[in-house]
Amino acid sequence: MRFAIYQMEVVAGNPEKNREKVQQWVEELSQGEKPDTIVLPELWTTSYTLDQLQDIADNAGEPTRSFLSDLAKEYDVNIVGGSVANKIDGKVYNTSFVFDREGNLVHEYSKIHLVPMLNEPLYLTGGQEKVKTFELEGVKMGVIICYDLRFPELARQLAMDGAQVMFVVAEWPTPRRRHWTSLQVARAIENQMYVVSSNNVGSLNDVEYAGASMIIDPWGDVLAQGSDDKEETLTGSLNPDRVLEVRKEVPIFDSRVPHLY
Repeated sequence: MRFAIYQMEVVAGNPEKNREKVQQWVEELSQGEKPDTIVLPELWTTSYTLDQLQDIADNAGEPTRSFLSDLAKEYDVNIVGGSVANKIDGKVYNTSFVFDREGNLVHEYSKIHLVPMLNEPLYLTGGQEKVKTFELEGVKMGVIICYDLRFPELARQLAMDGAQVMFVVAEWPTPRRRHWTSLQVARAIENQMYVVSSNNVGSLNDVEYAGASMIIDPWGDVLAQGSDDKEETLTGSLNPDRVLEVRKEVPIFDSRVPHLY
């Protein structure tokens, strides 16, 4: 399965412009070696404009859901749709949508963990649903959002449910860049799964974003990594059989003793 990751510089507070950017990016991808699945970053329609989200967030997923569904159908590609600000009953959630090639919504997840250092709980409501797996073309996958990466329980739950690939969509800042890259490698190694991430670049309100989107294999080897400050596309291919090989070589899931934890 071939992936393309958009390490995107989001235009703050301008969902229409960002949808235009994504449309153009997918169109450009279609002119070359087409990916099977594309991945977008966190809050790619608005950036981290928390104090504006009540006014510019999607309403019950629209128009983003329709936009991504149409894009998937038009370009015959699976879409891991990063995340968007999503207003439901007056509350704003940080929600990821995943679509298959036919434009069907196959998964939806709202970020559980809100960042206290950035006052997210003042503007956002945390998701109330546990992480779950979904399938694209027969491969089990899961998605988490940014700060969720710091909570290993989520990745382990996805692995225990059979996930072979975990996506991390983020708007991770440069001052904590080492945490960003190290935690991704750790999640790949300890759960023996691929980790595929999309992070933003650029800056907003004097906060720089770290880039360094990554593709990491189940052994913890980094197959691809983005720059720290450049909008770009990362590509790579994943072999689900590699997950089985690593889990057989080092059988940690067979060695677990959960009643002693």
